[in-house]
Amino acid sequence: MSEHQKETALLQRCLGCDDSPEHQALDRTITQLQRDERCVRRAVWLMAVLTALAVASLGYGAILIENFPQDTSHLMITIVSTLGLTSLICLVAFVNLRMVYRLKLDQRREEGRQLVTKLLESRLGKLVSTPWYESRLGDMNRGTVHVAAGNNVAPNKTESTARG
Repeated sequence: MSEHQKETALLQRCLGCDDSPEHQALDRTITQLQRDERCVRRAVWLMAVLTALAVASLGYGAILIENFPQDTSHLMITIVSTLGLTSLICLVAFVNLRMVYRLKLDQRREEGRQLVTKLLESRLGKLVSTPWYESRLGDMNRGTVHVAAGNNVAPNKTESTARG
């Protein structure tokens, strides 16, 4: 499972914590987009295999068979060439469609993050956003950084100087 899939699964589990219609609709949309993208991914692989087979059969005929265009029927060459060209065109179309689905999925994931953030803020209060360097247990002076979770109040200046 890729990181993208893991993050999406976590987001869907978080969206499942609330039974609001908005969360359920977004969850259904994300599930449908994932299903569509998986289907298009399979179609991309199928078209790649068909293109490779067509190129291999034309290459086999051109390299290994003497007098290739004259000895084989033109119908066979036409069929293989048409198959190769058609599968190549479909391959390009499916790759573009997969990129469109991925962009839509990324947009829905961002909407989900915003909804989960609102959900957590409504249940836990205002979230504290701390830079990564404040989340360490201590700084260079071996003092401890405290972040107030309840009421978002910074520690008293006299407390931090007394510890340091």
